[in-house]
Amino acid sequence: MTVVYVDLLWLLNFVANHLLLLGAGRLAGAGLCRWRIALGSALGAMYAVALFLPVLGWLAALPCKLAVAVLMVVCAYGGEVRLWRVLGMFFAASAALAGAVLGFEWLGNTSLTLRSGVLYTQLDLRLLLVVFLTCYFVFSLLLRRLGAHTGSALVHMELTFPQRVVSMTALHDTGLTLADPVTNRPVVVAYWRDFSWLLPPGADVSHPIECARLCHDQGVHGVRLVPYRAVGVEGGMLLAYPTQGVRVNGRSMGSLLLALSPTPVNDGGAYQGLFGGM
Repeated sequence: MTVVYVDLLWLLNFVANHLLLLGAGRLAGAGLCRWRIALGSALGAMYAVALFLPVLGWLAALPCKLAVAVLMVVCAYGGEVRLWRVLGMFFAASAALAGAVLGFEWLGNTSLTLRSGVLYTQLDLRLLLVVFLTCYFVFSLLLRRLGAHTGSALVHMELTFPQRVVSMTALHDTGLTLADPVTNRPVVVAYWRDFSWLLPPGADVSHPIECARLCHDQGVHGVRLVPYRAVGVEGGMLLAYPTQGVRVNGRSMGSLLLALSPTPVNDGGAYQGLFGGM
């Protein structure tokens, strides 16, 4: 008979869930909130423990597993624009982890799972912690390299509007010179579809002057036009909205403008916005 230690069972599954949720969020380009990711990881770990309680054996059913997985992702990334993409990445990462564990069991002639695929092993806890910390470091390094850009970095950004607060991952590119012509402060650029709720019906950001006029006619205040230059564009305009505040990795940047791009600004989904300077 296998003796299961609840603390070790919970810890192993918490760390595994944390890595899966973190990786899914970064690969999907979602904003990362550490305490929410930890909350989702803890929920999954408690589910793993609950599976071994005699009165809760029904939790091992496939619908229950899927429901808990969705709930974990919602806990970690609920409210994100790309929640469905995060959910898909989470399932893909979970499948990859299951394959890796299965391969390790075949090659090492040892078991890393119990019933229902729950992670568990009798290896020394200190050794496991070292292994998981090493895997976490390597995993984080690979993800940073995946989203790496020269002179740039991916950051968590929160934009506050009267209607709502939006969280997203943004690329801070020091080579980007787009700035507010009035204050000379950096301008955040994002794809207009992610902020379509800001626009009145019928607005077309590909025609910024007409769009700005329509916004003013329909009582949308504070809309501005920001000039920009790019490859193949000598003198263009972007429709921009004022924010009530912008926070980058928890640090307040004050009230920056949000410029709406008519074309996507992301790089394969790694981020949803970009800004420069600073």
